[in-house]
Amino acid sequence: MFKGLEKVFDIIGEILAVVLVIVFALLIIDANFSFLPDTLANVFKVIQTYGGLVLIAVVGLEAMAKRNFIFQIIFLALLALIVVFMFFPDTYNNFINIIK
Repeated sequence: MFKGLEKVFDIIGEILAVVLVIVFALLIIDANFSFLPDTLANVFKVIQTYGGLVLIAVVGLEAMAKRNFIFQIIFLALLALIVVFMFFPDTYNNFINIIK
């Protein structure tokens, strides 16, 4: 399913990793010296919060490009599960209540 996109995911993953390192470094420096405007600091905090998930998704898709279709479906289902539970926490609570 992702065979042709392996190189694209590789490049995007490398760029995301560099961007995340820069954002983390700037936020750590800003915590001590407070030089970032509030708007930019808020944008960087959002990138800090969700950037890791995006990086995991891209690197995972790159890894799944080498695997068979079943592993790709399992990875996408788990990724979708994480995203749904992350953005809709009530869904997680409802799901846990159904199981109990």
